[in-house]
Amino acid sequence: MRHFGHISPTARKELFHQEPVEFTAASPARTLAAALGATLYSPATRPHLADDIRKQTGRGVVSMVLCLEDSISDADVAAGEDNLVRQFAALDQDPEEQPLLFIRVRTPEQIPDLVRRLGGSVPRLAGFVLPKFTETRGIAFLDAVARAEAESGIPRLYAMPVLETPELLHLETRVEALAGISRTVNKYRERVLALRLGVTDFCSAYGLRRTPDMTAYDVQIVAGVIADVVNVLSRADGTGFTVTGPVWEYFRSQQRLFKPQLRRSPFLEEGVEELRTALIEHDLDGLLREIELDRANGLLGKTCIHPAHVTPVHALSVVSHEEFSDAQDILRPERGGGGVMRSAYTNKMNEVKPHRAWAERTMLRAEVFGVAKEEVGFVDLLTAGLKV
Repeated sequence: MRHFGHISPTARKELFHQEPVEFTAASPARTLAAALGATLYSPATRPHLADDIRKQTGRGVVSMVLCLEDSISDADVAAGEDNLVRQFAALDQDPEEQPLLFIRVRTPEQIPDLVRRLGGSVPRLAGFVLPKFTETRGIAFLDAVARAEAESGIPRLYAMPVLETPELLHLETRVEALAGISRTVNKYRERVLALRLGVTDFCSAYGLRRTPDMTAYDVQIVAGVIADVVNVLSRADGTGFTVTGPVWEYFRSQQRLFKPQLRRSPFLEEGVEELRTALIEHDLDGLLREIELDRANGLLGKTCIHPAHVTPVHALSVVSHEEFSDAQDILRPERGGGGVMRSAYTNKMNEVKPHRAWAERTMLRAEVFGVAKEEVGFVDLLTAGLKV
C-alpha cells in the first residue's frame, strides 16, 4: 500500500518532490499510525462488503473500520458477525493487498470469538477498534486482543481505543479519566496503534450537533476535551500516541447559514473554480477547514463515514515543499547545538530546539504522505485524487 498509489506513476512524479513510501501491515507501528489517513468506517452488515473494500482500495483508501457497534442495531450484531466471516473469506480469493482492516466490536468477548471464527482469514485483520474506552473497560478489551493474538499465532493484532465516554467529557471527572486511560494505554503501549476521538458521543452528552458550517473546534466543550486529550496523551516527548481527528458527519447539500469557508485564492487558476464550487455544494469546505485545525491541534488522520471525505483528508496531509524545507534545515546534524535561522523561503524564523519536535513529526508525515513539489498545492493533489 501507499498513499496516492491509486493514481498513475506518471501523475505521482508530476506532483511529488518525494513520493509516499510503500508500507504493509508488517511495517513499524510508528509508520502505520502516521499512515492511517482517512479511516473509512463501514457497517459490518453490508452484503457486498468485500467488493466495497476492493472498490475503496481503488479510490485511495488505506485503512477501514468494519463496525459492529453504533452503526448497526442491537438486533443485527449476530448477522454482522456472520457477514464478516463470509466477507473476509471472500477477500482471501483476492491476491491484491487490501487496506488495513479493523473490526469495531461491542464487548471484549467478541474479540477472541471473531478471531477463531475468521480462521485462515485472520492475517487480513489488522486489529480491533475498542469503543467507549475507559481504564476499567480498556484493560478487559486489551487483554482480549492479546489473548486472541496468542491463540491465532499471527504476529500482531493492534488496538485503537475510542475516547468518547461522559467521564472524559465532564469536567469533574476528566482529569482522573485521562489519567486512567493513560495508565492503561501505556501498559499496552506496543499494542495501541492510535487513539480515536468520539466527538459525536461528546456532543450527544449535551444534546449538541454541529452544523456543516462549523468545525468541532467551534463547539467549545468539544474543543476543550480535544485539547486535554492531546495534552495528556499526545506529547512530543516520546510518551505520546497518535490521536486521530473526529468524524465529519456531512456529505450532501443542505441550506447554508454562513458564507463559504474556502478562500478563492488557491482556486484562481483556470478551471478549478468549478472544484471550489463543488466542494462548497457538498459541504466539504467545512471538512477542509476542520482538517487544517486537526493538524494545528496535534491530530493526525481522521475518522470518515463517506468515501468523498477520503481524498480531501489525504490531499491536506501531504507535506508542502516549504514545510519539508524548514524541517530539513531544523534537523541538520550541524544544527544540534540549537540556534535560529531564516527559512529557505525567507518568510519565517526557524528556531532549532523549539521547532525540533515539529520537524520530526513533519518528516514522518512526509515519509507516508509524500512531499509536494514546490509549485504543487493541495488543489492539485485534490484534483488528481478525485479524477480516479
